[in-house]
Amino acid sequence: MAKDSIDIVLPTDQSEGTSNTVGKWFKAVGDPVRKDDPLLEIVTDKVTVEIAAPGDGVLSEILKPEGESVEPGDIVGRIGSGAPAPSESRRTAEFVPPKAGQSPTATDQAAELSPAVRRLLQQHGLEAGAIKGTGRGGRITVQDVEGYAQGARELGSKGADGPSGRRIPHSQIRKVIAEHMVRSMRTAPHVTALFEADLSAVTRHRQAQSTRATYTAYFVQASVAALKAVPEVNSRWHDDALELFDDCNIGVAVALPSGGLIVPVLHKAQELDLQETAKRLQDLTARARDGKLEPKEVHGGTFTISNHGVSGSLLAAPIVINQPQSAILGVGKMEDRAKPAVTGGFEARPSAYVTLTIDHRVLDGFQANAFLTKWVETIEGWS
Repeated sequence: MAKDSIDIVLPTDQSEGTSNTVGKWFKAVGDPVRKDDPLLEIVTDKVTVEIAAPGDGVLSEILKPEGESVEPGDIVGRIGSGAPAPSESRRTAEFVPPKAGQSPTATDQAAELSPAVRRLLQQHGLEAGAIKGTGRGGRITVQDVEGYAQGARELGSKGADGPSGRRIPHSQIRKVIAEHMVRSMRTAPHVTALFEADLSAVTRHRQAQSTRATYTAYFVQASVAALKAVPEVNSRWHDDALELFDDCNIGVAVALPSGGLIVPVLHKAQELDLQETAKRLQDLTARARDGKLEPKEVHGGTFTISNHGVSGSLLAAPIVINQPQSAILGVGKMEDRAKPAVTGGFEARPSAYVTLTIDHRVLDGFQANAFLTKWVETIEGWS
């Protein structure tokens, strides 16, 4: 390694994801780079983060190719000084976009291949021209090659009489989410308690406000009250002890337009009133969907809310716990249901099913029920 080279290091604030995986390299070996240029993206189950160039120069080495797992502090590549020089991992011909109506040639496609993709193509004996790229600008990714190779193996094993279909390679974030879900179910025995909440008081309160908070803001506030009443829910299991947290750092699951979920965190929610909670939630949700969250905004959660009712779900159980937390709250779709009226008979009132899925190593049923009792009392008694 040359003395004047600059290491590209994965920041240590990436540590809270279940895993860190190289998503895409935006530069090839031999490409000139400037300080703060986006070099690559790192994918976790919580957020996708771009890593910027730490200095000016030429990308001289890629030590961690696309699709490879990395740890905080790992050196993923190096930047050297001097003019770009030809190398095996750099494109060998200048890429010229095809004219309208003209298909890219094999040379054109080869010009855009990353070192990891080249290596996989060689391992599987595949031609780049046979694979449709799903990356930026139609670029072939590691997942595209792996998906194509797997499809070819399955077709060969079942013969021509198998059912027809098509394979859509998993995105890197979907792979990481899947690993996180499996790990949580394998780690914690999941048990779910179910209550029903009358949302009449909350609905009246919203209608009386000039600036209406979302229902989720009320759910966060009720969760703070319930976490204070049953602090064991706001905890983390260790083999030798239960760690109880002083702050209620509440994550709220947000569905992404491209698929998957992300969980931005309202830190110290116990210090926020309803309007500040609503304001913070609106900001975090908007930036989550635009892919603009910072790593610190998805880290440090101690409890999670899944408001799955916004997409029409009445009940979801069990909802997979966001490890290493001890419980997750689920709130179903609000709908009018018949309830006894004070004057006799029945009346329609807005209601929703609410669940608490617990890690049974940490909590027992009576604690889950105590939490939900306090949560429902807070919602139904809102004034």
